[in-house]
Amino acid sequence: MKVFLGGTCNESNWRNRIITMLEVGFFNPVVDDWTPDCMAEELRQREECDVCLYVITPRMTGVYSIAEVIDDSNKRPARTVFVRLRDDGDEKFTDGQWKSLGAVAQMVERNGGAAFDNLKSAALWINSKTPNGLGNLPATRGPQEER
Repeated sequence: MKVFLGGTCNESNWRNRIITMLEVGFFNPVVDDWTPDCMAEELRQREECDVCLYVITPRMTGVYSIAEVIDDSNKRPARTVFVRLRDDGDEKFTDGQWKSLGAVAQMVERNGGAAFDNLKSAALWINSKTPNGLGNLPATRGPQEER
């Protein structure tokens, strides 16, 4: 089983944090030099990975990851996981941004995907999908991670 690690870049450390929690393989699309070949590989991995995880943090500067998670929640709902993190280091979403991302989470869930408010709940849900996992855990958002 393999997880696509999509979402916020910009020196966010969420990928390093969730990798330690995952009991499955992963594809990290972040590279030092983004080329057309990198984009092609990212698209191929999105198609081939068993789970497409999108984590959005306040370090987000572009909105393409939002489009990706909605696209995947329509095309591959059972394989789509969305996580919104309220803060990332010293960055924090405003109340309005947080509410808007909550609406995105609800849309992902209505489409059949899973949505969470912390990395631990998402990792547990993903790990439960492995052959030796705990079965089908409910796809609901857990409490925010405490820092």
